[in-house]
Order: sequence, then structure tokens, then C-alpha cells
Amino acid sequence: MRSLLFVPGDSERKLEKGFSSEADVVIVDLEDSVSAQNKVSARVTAAESLRAQQDKKGPAVYVRVNDLSTGLTDDDLAALVPACPAGIMLPKSNSGADVQRLSVKLRVLEAENGLPDGGIAILPIVTETAAGTLAAGSYAGASPRLAGLTWGAEDLSAAIGARATRDEQRRYMDVFRLARAMTILGAAAAEVAAIDTVFPNFRDMDGFRRECEEAERDGFTGKMAIHPAQVPVINEVFTPSPAAVAHAQAVVSAFQAAENPGVVALEGQMYDRPHLLRAERLLARARAAGVAA
Repeated sequence: MRSLLFVPGDSERKLEKGFSSEADVVIVDLEDSVSAQNKVSARVTAAESLRAQQDKKGPAVYVRVNDLSTGLTDDDLAALVPACPAGIMLPKSNSGADVQRLSVKLRVLEAENGLPDGGIAILPIVTETAAGTLAAGSYAGASPRLAGLTWGAEDLSAAIGARATRDEQRRYMDVFRLARAMTILGAAAAEVAAIDTVFPNFRDMDGFRRECEEAERDGFTGKMAIHPAQVPVINEVFTPSPAAVAHAQAVVSAFQAAENPGVVALEGQMYDRPHLLRAERLLARARAAGVAA
């Protein structure tokens, strides 16, 4: 997953536009972008759109349900699971235990609808509450359904009473930098993808590209988008370049040729096991993006 595009679940027009985008994943949103009075109709619209999409090639489809504390999650799942989404995004997840609770609900609904057991993945947003941020390390081993971890700053700012998430230079302030780092570490501990949060100003494409490049540098393997125009930039930045793929393959080949020692020499430099692991991860990303064999 490089690019994940949010689309409001109550807009047929925007859903069609999202499904025709170049995003790897379209996230059909039943939460923040849908008003309280439209929740019920949004489920119907979203389910119909998912069913219409089933026989077409296009992005994988995840559904962001309302969080477990709202009392709306079960109705969201009952309406959308029969439409066979690839995954569920769980907002305001407080720990790996919330993923386990959701997994149990999905298992029951999969059985009731004749769907493969464990076929629906889970992508939690892990930093939208103070408790969730502090529990980012609890997702390791939580569920085989876990597809990655992602984070958000706006709900966290409301939870802690912060007036802003960024300073005058548009840099995240300390609490939100911590939340970002906890997401990367939590994902690494759980051995799943780390997905960066949205960049709200979709007209600032230069700032958006910089944030994508910083995220890729720091260990994120994808980023969420709020506008289709952001998707090509995400795909470009998070797809390993030919030069990076060639170098990673050279590192892996050097270790294989030397029968996997602790360290090898390549082009006048020494490479040890962490370099090998980094090269293997880059090649896995390249294969997933279709730019490496």
C-alpha cells in the first residue's frame, strides 16, 4: 500500500472518482466526512458502490467505520461486510485489544455471509487518543488481519486540548512528532506497514511532496490522501527508484555470493546485516509496486 485515498461514503460521484483513481487503496469513509444525519444512507450508498466495483479492476477498497465507542460500528459492519471490502479502517484504536475486538466481529460476519475466514484486513489509526498513542507497541501479535498502522493528528489535538498541530513553519509540534514516531515503531514491532497521515492542504503540492519524501525517508511505506491529485505524488515518492532497486539487489547478491556472512564489501564500502535487511525490505516494496521481479 503506497497511496490510500479517502472518499466520503455518502457521495456516489466522489466514490466513482475515487475508484477510477490511481490509488492502491480507496478508503470509503463512514466516519468524519459523513454527518450524523447521513450515517444510515451512507452505509447504503457505500455498500451499493462496493458491490458495483466487485467485478471491475481498480483499487482495493477499505471502509473506515465509526469507532468502537460510538455504538455505530456494528451497524457499519453489518451493512458493509456483505459487500466484501478488502479491509476495515478502525479509527481511534486504543490498543491491540481493539483490533482483536474488531477481528471477532469480522469473523462472525464473514461466517454469516459465506466469506473466507480472515479475508478482511484491519488498518487501525493508532494515535487519535492519548491512550492509543501510548499503546502503539501493543499491536504486535494482535491479529493476523493487521495490515499496517497509521496515525492522525487532528483528533489527537482535540483529545489533549492542543490549539494547533503544527508551528509557524508548518512543522509538527512535539506531541505530534511523538505520535508519528510511535506509529513507525509500533508498525516495525508488529512487522506491518507504516502508513503516514494525510496532508490537509491539497493545493500546496510542494509542501505535500516534501512531506511525502520525509515520510519515505523515515520509514513510512505509504501515505493517505484526501484528494485524487495527491495520489500520483504518493505513488512516485513511495515507489523505489531504479537506482535504489539496483543497489538493493547488489547488496542482497553480495551477501548471497559470500554465503550470508555477517559483513560484506561492496564498491569500497562495508555492509552488515542491518543493511541487508533494509535492502530486502526495499526490494519487497519494489515487487509490490511492480518495479522489481
